Amino acid sequence: MTQDPVTDPRALARALSGRMLIDGALVAARSGRTFEVIDPATGEPVAEAPFGEAADVEAAVAAAVRAQKDWAGVAARQRGRLVAECARLLGEHVEELGRLLALETGKALRTESRVEASVLADVFTFFGGLGSELKGETVPFSPDMLTLTLREPIGVVGAIIPWNVPLLLMALKIAPALVAGNAVVVKAAEEAPLAVLRVAEIMNRVLPAGLFNLLTGLGPECGAPLVGHPKVGKVTFTGSVETGRTVYRAAAEKLIPVTLELGGKSPMIVMDDADLERAVAGAVVGMRFTRQGQSCTASSRIFVQDGLHDAFVERLKAKVDALVMGDPLDERTDIGAIVSPQQFERVRSYIELGRDLPGATAHLCSALPDDPALAKGLFVRPVIFTGVNNACRLAREEIFGPVCTVIRFSDYEAAIEAANDSDYGLAATIWTKDLRTALDATRRLEAGFVQVNQNLVVQPALSYGGIKQSGLGKEATLEAMLEHFTHKKTVIVNMA
Repeated sequence: MTQDPVTDPRALARALSGRMLIDGALVAARSGRTFEVIDPATGEPVAEAPFGEAADVEAAVAAAVRAQKDWAGVAARQRGRLVAECARLLGEHVEELGRLLALETGKALRTESRVEASVLADVFTFFGGLGSELKGETVPFSPDMLTLTLREPIGVVGAIIPWNVPLLLMALKIAPALVAGNAVVVKAAEEAPLAVLRVAEIMNRVLPAGLFNLLTGLGPECGAPLVGHPKVGKVTFTGSVETGRTVYRAAAEKLIPVTLELGGKSPMIVMDDADLERAVAGAVVGMRFTRQGQSCTASSRIFVQDGLHDAFVERLKAKVDALVMGDPLDERTDIGAIVSPQQFERVRSYIELGRDLPGATAHLCSALPDDPALAKGLFVRPVIFTGVNNACRLAREEIFGPVCTVIRFSDYEAAIEAANDSDYGLAATIWTKDLRTALDATRRLEAGFVQVNQNLVVQPALSYGGIKQSGLGKEATLEAMLEHFTHKKTVIVNMA
């Protein structure tokens, strides 16, 4: 592979085709089997990915075990310096990674993929600077005894990542794991294996061979053997609730720690006194319309008080109408394509379900691309549903598409109750000029990530993770690195 950035994503996809990364080398699956990687905007195959299975998992974990023994003996600050050097290299490949990500996921380059590639390097920079923070404590147990705690690495970490934000979510897992002294084996999403593979190849120019391995394959054949491997001491997973339960059960059999970042059905409460323009802009960002709504933190349940409801819906529709849907690699494009045919049909089925709801109105937004080259692309017009309540399936189930409900409310207490009436608890926002209302809502909203008058995406240094069915554990902070990627050992020295 060339070490220089490759700006033609299709050429790079071909160069990576049929390969995953084990023990520092780009290799095929032991079986020789592959599956196609499809461009969602055209329906055309752009590469093949290895069909990883148990034998490939065994090779990757064995390499990780060997590499981790030496890595744990490297000074923590030096580990951090090497991870920071990876960040520097990745920063030189932002455009390349963004274009490759747009090709395989259908996410627009300007609004989504390039941004994600930029944040990727930032995450590695952040954690690279935390090597010296792997500190223990001294404990005043007895005057005759020196009592202290040490932070030690777990060993081999198995990471399973999703397709919607693969670069960022992989970085949030592997950067703290590496700095803490662990080796990692990543199982990429089958829909988006290419950009993360390129990241692995770039980082392996800096890291010792075997420390960062990346597998491709399907869940039962590749993910399950990774979770169940006896040498994997920690699993971190982002994906669906159903698969998360499967991962949790398998990890429980081994009695190993897990971090689970699962689904969401995030509420957004807009009070009558909110800044209308700011709230509408926040809804566009919060619903992740430029990501085709494919986000676990998407503000897909929007509760708007009576006084602003009609104006809010009108302006939200106008804002989303103005977004341009088209070729993800075109700089003019705001909205790209749905990632896979399965997800495309799932989203369409929810839209049809909403159309059949009594009293519901479907506000179709934006326009499908008219380029003949995109005729087979997986494009879905964003839909804003009004005239529905919080009990309908559109408001209860995670759609993972550009579909949201705007639900009218009169009473603040009723809005809080409805917002919390969900199996999920990942993110929530409140929009108001009243400080008392804002602070009351942040205390009472049942979510792990709550914001007032803004809708930021995940950021390094801000604790991120959900409650209820949205998962277990936190990511993106020093505390997350210490709690999830190290063991605490107590040492007592008797000086009597």
